[in-house]
Amino acid sequence: MLLQGRSIAKGTGTGPLLITDTPISFLGGVDPKTGIVIDESHPLFGKSITGKVLVFPYGKGSTVGSYVLYALAKNHAAPAAIINTECETIIATGAIIAEIPTIDRLNGDLPTDGVVTVDGTRGTVSFA
Repeated sequence: MLLQGRSIAKGTGTGPLLITDTPISFLGGVDPKTGIVIDESHPLFGKSITGKVLVFPYGKGSTVGSYVLYALAKNHAAPAAIINTECETIIATGAIIAEIPTIDRLNGDLPTDGVVTVDGTRGTVSFA
């Protein structure tokens, strides 16, 4: 199956889905060295985003969150791709500088688990 969305950051990433309906603040919410969610109030607390296709509605918090995404990439701890309901500038900027494929505004529903491929260049998500 193929879903269409809006391209935010180019490239292709494949990984298991990690989904939350709660916005994420990367500054103070995710350890940039390990990719572990460290915000104790977040539903993903204690989980690793490394190598996952991270699905969340939108980012929140400081603009420094963009640099945390970049640090995650430099530390080989970044998600394989990002899917947002509505990508805002903090996530878009971070994804672009970190070269994390990112899309938003999907035209259908994702599965609740499994492995997907995000093509940020074409704005698509494919899965079996």
